[in-house]
Amino acid sequence: MATPPARGRRGATTLSVEPLSEQLYAILCERITSGDYAPGSRLDPQAIATEFGVSRTPVRDTLVRLEHDRLVETRPRSGTFVTRPSRQDVHEVCQLRKGLEWLATGVAAAEMPLEQIADLREEAVAALRSAEQGDYEPFFASDTRIHNEITASTGNSRLITARESVEPFVYWLRVLGATGPHRLAGSTQRHLEILDAMAARDTAAAQEAAAVHLAEVEEWTLADMASHDIVT
Repeated sequence: MATPPARGRRGATTLSVEPLSEQLYAILCERITSGDYAPGSRLDPQAIATEFGVSRTPVRDTLVRLEHDRLVETRPRSGTFVTRPSRQDVHEVCQLRKGLEWLATGVAAAEMPLEQIADLREEAVAALRSAEQGDYEPFFASDTRIHNEITASTGNSRLITARESVEPFVYWLRVLGATGPHRLAGSTQRHLEILDAMAARDTAAAQEAAAVHLAEVEEWTLADMASHDIVT
């Protein structure tokens, strides 16, 4: 997922020298995954083109890419809409993550430096303390870093690319779901189990903890989204 350019309120974004399609993708992806564009809302290609002072072509290309990511859907004779995620969407994403991250965790348990593991663990513990005080952002940052660095440690470019392909949807599901200390405490406990097993070079235990973690993430995500009448 490309890094979105800095922006303030809607309409204040300025495009840089990066390719237009990349910039538009980053901006619209960020608006969807942050909840700025609500699930089910209609996207007006002409309004987007007017906002950024571009033709309809890069907008159309961007919407095609977002549809490939399952973040938007085009309905015949109706237009393009932000997806309302289904239970099947959540299941498929979590199932894919489980397969990829089970493999990645096994490699990381043997390869990741102990100093890096210790740093990730320390950050996870500190993030939970912040969440207990009502500040959830450190947890989100720690969560993302743990999963990304475990995957990156494999050195497998295809595995890394496959994991990155679902990252926007994963982030979006996290934003859409309810956030509470009980969920974060549960996730942190699994993160620590994974990291402690990795530190002990116990591949089987690390992979088992990763599999359990992703199964719980699916269960919690569905429950949280259903409570907000989001999932279909």
